[in-house]
Amino acid sequence: MKTYLVSLVRSYAVTIEADNEEEACRCAEFFIGDCHDLSTHKDKQNNKFSIIEIEPTFNEAVDVEEAEE
Repeated sequence: MKTYLVSLVRSYAVTIEADNEEEACRCAEFFIGDCHDLSTHKDKQNNKFSIIEIEPTFNEAVDVEEAEE
């Protein structure tokens, strides 16, 4: 099989309580953990693939606003 490097972009809306916007962004960026390969051995066999490595390359809050209660 050939090896490919796929750049994948995901976005999360994280609702967080914090003292201010800066702390909310900092904590969301820091504590939302790395993603993991969720495929099973059967998934890999049936779809003929193997994930070699997942490396986080971008982790930055792009918007923050106070949520309505």
